[in-house]
Amino acid sequence: MLRLTIRQMQYFEGLAQALHFGRAAAAMGVTQPALSAQIAEMESQLGLQLFERGGGRVRLTEEALALKPRIERILAEVQDLESFARRERKVLEGRFRLGVIPTIAPYLLPELLPRLKQGFPDLQLEIREAVTGALLEETNNGRLDGMIAADPVAEPQLSYRPLFDDPFHLAVPEAEAERIAPPVAQESMALERLMLLEDGHCMRGQALAICGMVKPITMESFGATSLTTLLQMVSHGMGVTLIPEMARKAASLLPGVRILPFAAPAPSRTISLAWRKTNPRQADFAALCEIVKEANRAII
Repeated sequence: MLRLTIRQMQYFEGLAQALHFGRAAAAMGVTQPALSAQIAEMESQLGLQLFERGGGRVRLTEEALALKPRIERILAEVQDLESFARRERKVLEGRFRLGVIPTIAPYLLPELLPRLKQGFPDLQLEIREAVTGALLEETNNGRLDGMIAADPVAEPQLSYRPLFDDPFHLAVPEAEAERIAPPVAQESMALERLMLLEDGHCMRGQALAICGMVKPITMESFGATSLTTLLQMVSHGMGVTLIPEMARKAASLLPGVRILPFAAPAPSRTISLAWRKTNPRQADFAALCEIVKEANRAII
């Protein structure tokens, strides 16, 4: 009879992420021989080789790749079961893993984290900053409890709640600000020099949607990984870029950068909190929504 254990599946998941026995064992707080023994036992029970070993590298076999999403779903359900069993605990208490996209994290977290620390001293918060696609995957498979991102974040396995609208502005070089008469129309020729974040960032798609009537001519030349990098490029006259309202104060402090408003109706993005529908920590998500809204009001 096949009798896989939760521990074996946890070790499988850890090794599948690290692809290194030593690093996986260290991350899970066990010895490498103990990890290796559990993986070997799992392979024996399944009658499958799950990992290719050799040359100091570890690779998932085709069979392991097919099993991986199922094991992740099982472990996520186990985590939800554990949370349900502890449902009598206080709001926002214990471990909570929160994902935040890079175009939100640097601006929201300085206001959000002190509020959480003061209001919920028993909260053990873990922050993961990554692009939307990665956070969706990790929320779906249970490695994150929830995520803060810009819409659309609709997934069949997730619940989500809109938090606030975040209007966009245009950051331009100081020397060019006078000839770009604000408010900036979305068909303005200034958007031909729009610089974008690299593929994978949701703001890239939002930026292209905003300037739908103008084709940016610089987007193939530049692909920055952060708004900070784009703003440095703007300050040196290399082009213009979009800035969300939550980043406006920080951006306006940079020398050589002017922040201009768009003509009404100004384009914007909607920031939402998302979590698995099966996660029983509904009171935690409700409380977190209100605190995130408070933090955003302090920013703007």
